[in-house]
Amino acid sequence: MASIKYNPNGQKGKITYNSDIVSGIVVLSLQETEGIELVPSKSKGIKLCFEKEGIFVDISVIAHYGCKVPELAYRIQQNIKQMVESMTKYKIAKVDVHVQSVVFPDTAHEAPAAEAAPEDADKKNN
Repeated sequence: MASIKYNPNGQKGKITYNSDIVSGIVVLSLQETEGIELVPSKSKGIKLCFEKEGIFVDISVIAHYGCKVPELAYRIQQNIKQMVESMTKYKIAKVDVHVQSVVFPDTAHEAPAAEAAPEDADKKNN
């Protein structure tokens, strides 16, 4: 369990965050990033390491075909940093992004839908 001391108005006490909360915020930031999918595993491809310098995040994702990987990785890093730091008062020390694979569009499912459209248009005209 990770903890941070937070004293907004001079009051004594501390706020404690479970590492699962930080992991959930990381998942949320990844879901809001277009062009990627989470790795289908129990950990969702997320590893967190809490150190004095801040949180070290290791992310594995699946990219969609056509996305520029360097730009995608930069957006992932910025989204995670912004969301975690604004929601928890933790500092992000480093975010490593690993692209595990690329998902290509499924053309087999798109072709029947394109063929069905002219038939539907003919039925409406009759």
